[in-house]
Amino acid sequence: MGLGWRSAMQAALYGSDGFFVRESEGPRDHFRTSVHSSPLFAGAIARLVSRVDEALGHPAAFDLVDVGAGRGELIIALLAALPEELAGRVRATAVEIAPRPAGLDSAVRWRRDLPERITGLLVATEWLDNVPLDVLETDDDGRLRTVFVDPATGAETLGPEADPADRSWARRWWPGDGRVEVGRPRDEAWAEAVSAIERGAALCVDYGHVRAERPVFGTLTGFRQGRQVPPVPDGGCDVTAHVAMDAVAAAAGVPHRMVRQREALRALGVDGARPSLETARTDPVGYLRALSAAGAAAELTDPAGLGGHWWLWHGVGLGDHGTMLW
Repeated sequence: MGLGWRSAMQAALYGSDGFFVRESEGPRDHFRTSVHSSPLFAGAIARLVSRVDEALGHPAAFDLVDVGAGRGELIIALLAALPEELAGRVRATAVEIAPRPAGLDSAVRWRRDLPERITGLLVATEWLDNVPLDVLETDDDGRLRTVFVDPATGAETLGPEADPADRSWARRWWPGDGRVEVGRPRDEAWAEAVSAIERGAALCVDYGHVRAERPVFGTLTGFRQGRQVPPVPDGGCDVTAHVAMDAVAAAAGVPHRMVRQREALRALGVDGARPSLETARTDPVGYLRALSAAGAAAELTDPAGLGGHWWLWHGVGLGDHGTMLW
């Protein structure tokens, strides 16, 4: 019969030789994220770190936590982009199941679980879409049943009726018949992450959807070597599904702000505007640098691509600044 999708994804992505655990290759070998796209993304997050630091009154130790850190690309870029005074107060932590990469800066703590208490900023870029989840489908009798998958082939069959907790989540967050990707494990994971914030903020950046726009046929897919492929949970490719962002936001139990990446990055100074042609005549080298940066910014803010990602922000103990730092 196979496995439920949640169990199959867990084994394929995080098992002993899972996709995200193998040391021989990293996620960037298979797909392109905002972190990998351009230093402009880390620069924007660094400006956000500075604003949180100011709102906190410049604490003696500022926790900067990257959840789903990959091979540490973002946390290293952030340390390099921060003002020297702030970087000297930062306690940098990467949370990742994969082993610590060789040669990673010793200033970065590497751990498999969340810190218990955080004063600062927790960032999770394209983490929740890889938190394993179950899939349901409505049968001919109108019952929601768990979808089983053969890990070797990706072939699916309908299993038993979904358990009550999954049916309850679907009734609240995924209206209508068809295919349901049960985001309950993502809700729980994000709620745990936000609960670790004593003072500061949590930022989730991911692709997803809201209740009024749930995809009838779901979003489960795979990626291998830069190409979208069928989601076969055999460990040979990434297996991912879009995040039910409104459900995740509500689960945290903390006031939030949610906008598209395009809006957030533009507010943080990344707008993709092309440099003046006059600059090409007066400063050709500077023009080429500015043109390159504009191209990178355009990719990050493209509403049909990375710019369509959601930014979900929770401020904790920041007073009036809680939802207004960008």
